[in-house]
Amino acid sequence: MGFYDIEVEQSDGTVYPLSRYKGNVILIVNTASECGFTPQFKDLQTLYEQYKDKGFTILGFPCNQFGRQEPGSGAEATQNCQLNYGVTFPMHQKIDVNGENAHPLFVYLKAHQKGMLSDKIKWNFTKFLINREGEVVQRFSPQKQPLNIADAIEALL
Repeated sequence: MGFYDIEVEQSDGTVYPLSRYKGNVILIVNTASECGFTPQFKDLQTLYEQYKDKGFTILGFPCNQFGRQEPGSGAEATQNCQLNYGVTFPMHQKIDVNGENAHPLFVYLKAHQKGMLSDKIKWNFTKFLINREGEVVQRFSPQKQPLNIADAIEALL
């Protein structure tokens, strides 16, 4: 199974294959509304607005596996992101990124870009950069500020 074959569910319940974004550069982020990194939504939105007309998108996936920092539903997480940070990029249903219930997307991402010590996601706001061919080209730690990956995004656009 390739990247574009994976199906995801938007916060409104719509299920679609990632082939919807074929030919785009994509940044995939596991998010949480009550995390110390949550203010990164502001810079993620800035990146989205800056590059969306050049074939770039960001896909957010709320996750409650780290410190229970996403207690609500996927729809509630999306509403929080929109109200507090002006997020307009696609947000999805809440998922697991690690363990036996990990979503197939994150199983795929981790298999293609391992972390420093293991393939596990260590915290919220881990970021994966996908090129126009659907290849996972880079993984960024939660500490990496979104605006500091603009050069990597531009290189793929």
